[in-house]
Amino acid sequence: MVKKTIEGMISAGEPLIREAIAALRTYRNAEADGAPAEEVARLRLIAESAFQAVTDYELYSIGHQPLVRH
Repeated sequence: MVKKTIEGMISAGEPLIREAIAALRTYRNAEADGAPAEEVARLRLIAESAFQAVTDYELYSIGHQPLVRH
């Protein structure tokens, strides 16, 4: 069972955070390298989605109910 501390929550969410950072890095590198606009837009959406997953996880881990999106 994961500790209900900030440290415990961060360590549990660390893989998500690392994934989000990697997605952001990939997006920024593609943008800097002059990748096609469609590819840059696709990578931006992936990075945004990854950071949203981190936010959703962190909120869930402190007891907030997940948002229902229809």
